[in-house]
Amino acid sequence: MKKIYKNVVGLLVLGLTFASCENYLDDVPKGAKAPATLADFEAFLRDEYNFRVEAKGASDLLNDRFLGIAALSNDRLASANYMWDEEADRIQLKPSDETAYYAGYASISTCNLLIENVLTATNATEAEKRTVWAQSKILRAMSYYNLVNFYADTYVASTAATKLSVPLITSANINAPSRQVTIQEMYDFILADIKESIPYLPKTAQTILHPNLGTAYAFSARVYLQMNNYTEALKNADLALAENNKLYDWKAYYETNKAIIDVPNSYTTTVSPMGYNYVENYNMRHSQQIYSYSTLITEYDIPVERAQRFETGDARFISRWKIRTVGAETYYRRTLSGSFNYAGMTTVEVYLIKAECLARANQISDALGVLNTVRKTRILAASYQDIVTTDKTTALNAIFRTKNNELILTLIPFADARRLNAEGVYKVGFTKTAGGTTYTLSPESHLWTMPFPQGAFKNPGNGTLTQNVEK
Repeated sequence: MKKIYKNVVGLLVLGLTFASCENYLDDVPKGAKAPATLADFEAFLRDEYNFRVEAKGASDLLNDRFLGIAALSNDRLASANYMWDEEADRIQLKPSDETAYYAGYASISTCNLLIENVLTATNATEAEKRTVWAQSKILRAMSYYNLVNFYADTYVASTAATKLSVPLITSANINAPSRQVTIQEMYDFILADIKESIPYLPKTAQTILHPNLGTAYAFSARVYLQMNNYTEALKNADLALAENNKLYDWKAYYETNKAIIDVPNSYTTTVSPMGYNYVENYNMRHSQQIYSYSTLITEYDIPVERAQRFETGDARFISRWKIRTVGAETYYRRTLSGSFNYAGMTTVEVYLIKAECLARANQISDALGVLNTVRKTRILAASYQDIVTTDKTTALNAIFRTKNNELILTLIPFADARRLNAEGVYKVGFTKTAGGTTYTLSPESHLWTMPFPQGAFKNPGNGTLTQNVEK
């Protein structure tokens, strides 16, 4: 699946940054082929690299990935996030981390090209063309969700109509105007894309890279949860689980591979099950931090303090990381290699969305039933006990803990923390000690919103761009 389709016009240059021909399809370079058939257009959706999602800055802020002394010295922006440096001017440091912005808009540009042109494709039925059109809308909506939850404040109903989000571009025209819309406008746009796509999405898609009906319902649940609309989030979670409710048995994976995993001081990798055939997938999108054309893709290492937040006996954790000391540094070394679905929709996320929504509605027993369904596929029998409580806060904290662990190294723990901090009831903050100094990330810190990169800010294309954070 990793082949880039160079026989179609595959170099989609982001209109925010560059100016060239009026439309991608108006001026075809000599020797290239303009997409005409449905197969030509649909090939864009198989370009895995173009649909990658960068969440490195979010993982740095959460201390979900380990940064050693050398990395902290070499990457000043990563250091500012990782060490929670409130005095750092991240806007000035931003040129070292622009991928999240440009990768997001490159994906959106591809989707805009398809949405505008695929319905005129040849060699296809109307239904087939509508399917690719709908899949492009879902992927575009997912990209905008990632951008708005990285560069803008989190959704709060009382302020969403006045606070700015990110530029909205709906045309593949190089010179298309952009407007930095409000957070409310962006969420309305995302929901509209989802709604328009659902009637045309298949239950089973062409490949796991192509969104199916379950993807749309699962993504809807994610969006509504971020908006604190628990009724709609629960409704869509149930619809998604009706399409796919499978959970992977990590206990069985550990038992199969423990002869390798349990060898002391050995960091031989085992094969990641979280790739194209992972039973929990609705759709698959790669993450920048692990995307490679190599057959040996690995995850990030994680800090000792982060590892301590996993449950005892968590087979998923035991199968992925192992403690290691190199010189003065101790961390948990990654031990899986292969493919990882860090940016698509998965059943485990939907189960935990459902669990939170049920707990929010004071259906505590039902919420814990869903949570424990997940945990039974993760926690080894020697350590497993059902979580049982009648206390809403205790139940929700257990759900949040499991979700953060399940979706580590994705954008979702960052998005959830911002949502909870804005709510003000289940606030997320961190404290750590390094080199004898105590560092704190407060729930109110401005660091929870990432600044736009300087390149985009200084050259916003055919529009304007206002920073959403001072530094």
